[in-house]
Amino acid sequence: MHPPLCIVGPSDAGKTTLLESLVAELADAGRVGTIKSIHHDIEIDTPGKDTYRHRTAGADTVVGLTPSLSFKITSSGKTDADSEGALLESTVDDLQAAGYEFILIEGFHTAPYPKLVVGDRPAAPPVVARGPPAAIDVSALATAMIEGTLLDADPV
Repeated sequence: MHPPLCIVGPSDAGKTTLLESLVAELADAGRVGTIKSIHHDIEIDTPGKDTYRHRTAGADTVVGLTPSLSFKITSSGKTDADSEGALLESTVDDLQAAGYEFILIEGFHTAPYPKLVVGDRPAAPPVVARGPPAAIDVSALATAMIEGTLLDADPV
């Protein structure tokens, strides 16, 4: 099992673009799951539609299954620092239990997982690489993740 990798940095530093490239590199080597930290509430459920009605009626969890996608909406979220860390760890555990070989996390700079820091952002250790997106060798990073040597590298 490969350790999750957080990609952290300030807004508009290139985290999502870097994550997209890394997902593309890893996808041939195994299942990839991603987790995104979102700092504001968004509506992912269309008001008036069935799943929205289930949730607003009081369901703690609503699971939507379509022919090509599935999603889960729960009433818990990132309400404070303690629950944010616990929610992230629980989500990582769920993805690992579901057989995902690679888990990429956008954000969560204080998480205990290895981090790639894009731009000028403090981050809790371990930091496995740091620099602008153009300086990150995505192929080498993916290879290190696949081979399980990511944590052996010296931080950049």
